[in-house]
Amino acid sequence: MSFIKELSSYAIPALIFVILSAGIYKGVKVYDVFLEGAKEGITTVLRIIPPLVGLMVAVGVFRASGALDLLVFAVRPAADFLRIPTEALPMVFLRPISGSASLAMLSDIFKMYGPDSFVGRLASTFMGSTETIFYTLAVYFGAVGIKNIRHTLAAALIADFAGVIAAVWICTKVFGG
Repeated sequence: MSFIKELSSYAIPALIFVILSAGIYKGVKVYDVFLEGAKEGITTVLRIIPPLVGLMVAVGVFRASGALDLLVFAVRPAADFLRIPTEALPMVFLRPISGSASLAMLSDIFKMYGPDSFVGRLASTFMGSTETIFYTLAVYFGAVGIKNIRHTLAAALIADFAGVIAAVWICTKVFGG
């Protein structure tokens, strides 16, 4: 155990040393290349900020307006058929939109039902088996200027749905919900 701890404390400095050494050995002006990369990073951040702010505002409006509660109410019959507890449904809808909103929802579920409850375990499994689809599409595709996302969106939504169904099935089998 202590060997791993020692190794991990030297891993990053060793990696930086190896990269710098390789660059110097190949005759690369390492500092100039680093500065160029930093400039590109700032440009990328400036392209990412507008879609990110828009998405955060949309999530806030979605939750505050009661639209999330209305959506949960509307899909309750389908959720009952798929054996998804109503208490965990907000995670199913928020996770594809925002990681931070779904993390806040997970925290609320933990406070209300406990992390060791079936709902808490299922919501945790949703968190790990699904992805922030709309966030990823808005931020990363927006940063590189990709406009046509329909096939990516369809595939991601199918994968997300499969993750939800698998999470329900596995949690039911393992935890007996």
